[in-house]
Amino acid sequence: MKNLINKIVIGIGGILCLAMIYGFYTLSNISLTHESRKSETINKTLSKTLEAKKYCKENNFNEEFCILIDMSMHSGKNRFRVYDFEQKKVIQSFPVSHGCGNNTWGAGGSAENPSFSNTVDSHLSSLGKYKIGERGWSSFGVNINYRLHGLDETNSNANKRDIVFHSWEWISDDEIYPAGNAEGWGCPAISNDNFNYVDKLLKSQTKPTLMWIYK
Repeated sequence: MKNLINKIVIGIGGILCLAMIYGFYTLSNISLTHESRKSETINKTLSKTLEAKKYCKENNFNEEFCILIDMSMHSGKNRFRVYDFEQKKVIQSFPVSHGCGNNTWGAGGSAENPSFSNTVDSHLSSLGKYKIGERGWSSFGVNINYRLHGLDETNSNANKRDIVFHSWEWISDDEIYPAGNAEGWGCPAISNDNFNYVDKLLKSQTKPTLMWIYK
């Protein structure tokens, strides 16, 4: 009987040991995956900022800052970034909306994996560089928007699609991941408070500012 009990105890101990090893291995992999993604995002941002700085200089754009939007990130995360060329760093970051496509307007149906299109009435966001243009009236948020002019083949129909940068009270001020933010018809929209911050920056410039949406 003692031998049987010893075998059972040893067996249970072995199972617990294996469970602990597996748990440690799984947590390690999760940690490594998280760090890998974080490193990938940082490297991508750095690469985009170098290219953006070169583009702004060559095209007589604002060389103080630009706006980078990384659509490979979940919509509940801070994927809208204001990058300061002089300080060489992101000075602010916020959540930003993307287009809902065939999903329900105002919901977060494609928070993690949005689609993109340059087609009129697609209700999807378009990737590419934009010139932030005329400041005008909006029916959304703080009633201000900026016309976006597409600079690439992938967003050449921005004007036809009435794509603008605006505020929207349905967009969160801060990260809400794993929840997603509201999705509109393709315009990049941020919260009212965050828009007021960016609006002051844009009004201070005499040259056009670059907005770059990528994934």
